[in-house]
Amino acid sequence: MKKYDSSRRKFMQISIATSTMLLIPRAGFSQTQNHNEMYVPQFFNQEEWNFICAITDQLIPEDELGGGAIAAGVPEFIDRQMLTDYGTGALFYMSGPYHIDALPTLGYQEQYAPNELYQHAIAQINHYLQQKYQKQFPDLDAETQILVMKELEAGTIPLQGISSSTTFFNLLWKNTQEGFFSDPKYGGNKQMMGWKLLGFPGARADFMDFVDKPGKPYPYGPVNLAGKRG
Repeated sequence: MKKYDSSRRKFMQISIATSTMLLIPRAGFSQTQNHNEMYVPQFFNQEEWNFICAITDQLIPEDELGGGAIAAGVPEFIDRQMLTDYGTGALFYMSGPYHIDALPTLGYQEQYAPNELYQHAIAQINHYLQQKYQKQFPDLDAETQILVMKELEAGTIPLQGISSSTTFFNLLWKNTQEGFFSDPKYGGNKQMMGWKLLGFPGARADFMDFVDKPGKPYPYGPVNLAGKRG
């Protein structure tokens, strides 16, 4: 993995541009679990939901600069996303043949729709971890969770019916970023905390005065599509 500026704000800006991740250990999912207690998952079962909450909590942890994936509602966003045409694969050509070694420019190549890929991958990952550690992902300590995530990213955890664990990990990381930075109407980016972290103005009608001031924080706060100010 590439090493970047340790600043969380700088890291998130670079991550959006490159989709390359840096794993930062945190204390654990249980400390922030209460942020999702009000939402009942509509697609994931409890085991899948616990996995999504735990791993997104590691991908974007809460720190001194603000809330992380749990507080922002990223698991809720992903759960809702799995019920859309994107999640069900309606936006992709899903018939064979499947070329798992195809170039990324050729689009989605998996035999499973994204929501099915999540289900198959999570079940197999937890089974793998149960055999190796006698625990599922949410029950592992933070350091071991980070190790497992690095293995997923490197494609070294075998997944049947899926091109590689890298494919699943990249999908999860992409959806996590979408949940953290999309408009709050989709379930994530609660209180526009992702936008505030980056200094993004959101759906403001006009911010031309700041277009030619790169790196200077936007002083007025973001506005979402519903017109609410952050």
